[in-house]
Amino acid sequence: MLPILLAGCFASLPPISGNATIRAKAGPSEIVITTTERLAGAIDSLTWNGKEFIDSTDHGRQLQSACSFDCGQKPFWAEAYNPTEAGSRKDAVGAKSSSKLLHIQAKANRLGTQSQMAFWLNPGEKSDRYPAKNDRALSGFLHAKTVTIGIPGIAHAIDYSVSFAIPKCEHHTLAQFEVVTGYMPPEFCIFETYDPKTGQLSPLSDGPGEQPLPIVFSTKSGSHAMAAIAGLPTAKGQTGPGYGRWNFANEQVVKWNVVYRVANADGVPSGEYSYRVYVIVGSRENVRVSLDQLVKSR
Repeated sequence: MLPILLAGCFASLPPISGNATIRAKAGPSEIVITTTERLAGAIDSLTWNGKEFIDSTDHGRQLQSACSFDCGQKPFWAEAYNPTEAGSRKDAVGAKSSSKLLHIQAKANRLGTQSQMAFWLNPGEKSDRYPAKNDRALSGFLHAKTVTIGIPGIAHAIDYSVSFAIPKCEHHTLAQFEVVTGYMPPEFCIFETYDPKTGQLSPLSDGPGEQPLPIVFSTKSGSHAMAAIAGLPTAKGQTGPGYGRWNFANEQVVKWNVVYRVANADGVPSGEYSYRVYVIVGSRENVRVSLDQLVKSR
């Protein structure tokens, strides 16, 4: 994992291009991951065996990270104070991101980025009936990720390590870390849970909802599938991982995420919060077998 830059060290950094590609062989095809300047280095595309797995349109529908904080708001509404890696809602389908890319490096099968996240809502905007709690577009929250395609013996697994840095000036009693979320084309319409104890897949409704078992998202034929599973024990004082799923029929997109939460009545401590998730890509059977291998390797 790249160390997160200290707050205040990046104000004068010149613009950085976020265009990069990494790749590695997995079975009959390469997994190819592409980041773009449009999204401040967030993942714009992931392909394998002739299929695009990411439905990237605005600055929210990517393979990316976000976090949310309560600001004393009850009920908690995630988008009201919501630093987001790829940019803001106002960026829409535009060519620029409100987030600021601070560093990127890509070589062979490994990618690393650091960024300063934009708030999803701009000041004065609302999500549903809930107003933005931020007073500026660019947050002080920092994000770093290291993405490696393939791990020893498991070619279909992507090591996705993420760190969030909460500035000292922030004061909240609830932090929600969307470590990684994926927005997928609607053809990934078969939802199943994976049980680490039995290695079996079981049917799951398309929700929406969050539950404790990893979820596999497949095409009807099973030729292509994606899943994610947490790779580290849950840290003390945190809850998770929660595995969420949505099927937005009107928008024609499927969403999944892996979420952790920190609640502290005396205030969520500032500093760095680090997580590791394995994202699995391949056929439905590739994904199931890879999940088994990851669980057995722990």
